[in-house]
Amino acid sequence: MLRPEHCLRLLPATALAFVAASAPFSCPLSRPRRGATLLRLPHGRAPQLRGKPSSTLRAPAMPDAAVAPAPEMPQREVARALEDQAVARLAPRLLPSAVPDDVAEFRNGAGNAVGSLDVRRGAPGSSIDFMLQSSLHCKVPNGAIDITSILIFLNAATDAPHFLLELIQGSPTSIVVLLDLLPRKDLSLHPDYLQKYYENTQIDEQRAKIEELPQARPYRSPSLFVRSAVSPTAVMVTIDCGQGGEGTLEEIVHGRLAAVAKEVLQIWLDCCAESTTAMDDIERDCLVKRDQIVRSKSIEVDLTASLPRMFDPDVSSRVISEIRKAFGVQEP
Repeated sequence: MLRPEHCLRLLPATALAFVAASAPFSCPLSRPRRGATLLRLPHGRAPQLRGKPSSTLRAPAMPDAAVAPAPEMPQREVARALEDQAVARLAPRLLPSAVPDDVAEFRNGAGNAVGSLDVRRGAPGSSIDFMLQSSLHCKVPNGAIDITSILIFLNAATDAPHFLLELIQGSPTSIVVLLDLLPRKDLSLHPDYLQKYYENTQIDEQRAKIEELPQARPYRSPSLFVRSAVSPTAVMVTIDCGQGGEGTLEEIVHGRLAAVAKEVLQIWLDCCAESTTAMDDIERDCLVKRDQIVRSKSIEVDLTASLPRMFDPDVSSRVISEIRKAFGVQEP
C-alpha cells in the first residue's frame, strides 16, 4: 500500500541519490522497559526466496554468481517470525503455494534488484482469502531500498479486518512501518465494529508502544487513499535513529517492533482469522465492493507505479499479474 517514493520523501539522512537528505540527528540507544522480554530472532538463517530462480530473468551476459541475493536484514527476520506464527495457526486453512518459479523469485537484468513473492490461497470453507508475502530489494547509486510485506486477506464469510504489515527501509538508520488491522467497514457508520475489533481488543496500546519511542515520528503517506483506508489504531511511523544509528535501529526492530507486530498478529489470529459473520445480501455485496475497491487501488497506487521502476517490463508484468490473480482483480 506504500510506494517506495512515498516513504523515501520523508526519510532523513538517506543515502539514496534521488532523495534530498535532511540534517541527521543522533539519538540514544533504545532499551526495553524493565521486565520486558526482548524478542531476539535468529540471525543464522538466510532469507529464503521461494521457488527456483529462472535464468530468463537475468541479463544474458551476467553469470549467476554476479547477481547477489537480497542481504539479511532485521525486518526480514521479523517477517519470517510472523510468517511462522501465522502458518502455525492457519496451516489447515491454507492451500499450498502455486506461484510460478519465475515469480516466486525474480530479479532484473541489471542485477541490482531482487524480489520474492509467495501467495497461499485459503482452503475451501475457510474464511481466509489469501496470505501474501513479498520482499523487494533494490540497489541504487548510493544505497538501497528494501520493502518487506505480509498481507492476510479474508473473504466474504466474515467482515473482520484484514492483516497488513509493510516495512520499508530506505537508509541504514531509518525505517517506515505500516502495521494495521485494515477495516472493511466505515467505522463512523458502524461503531459496534469499531468497538469489537479495535476497542475491545485494546489494540491501540500496541500503537502507543511504538509511537512512544523517542526515535519514532508519525508517517503521513502522500497517498490520500492509504490514509483513508487504514484504521485509527494503525501504526504509521518513521523510526529514525540518525547518523550512526544502525545498531539502535536493529535493536528497535528486533525488540519493540518485533514484539508489537507479534502481538498485533496474535490479536488478529484470535479475533478475526476464524470468525464468521451473519450478513444479508446487501451487507455482503457492500463488503465485497469495498474489498474490491481497496484491492484495485492498492495495485494501482502501489505495484503498477513501483515495480516497473525496479524491474524489467516482462518481470514486473508477471509479478503484477500474479498479484492481480490473488487479489481477484482483472486487468484494467
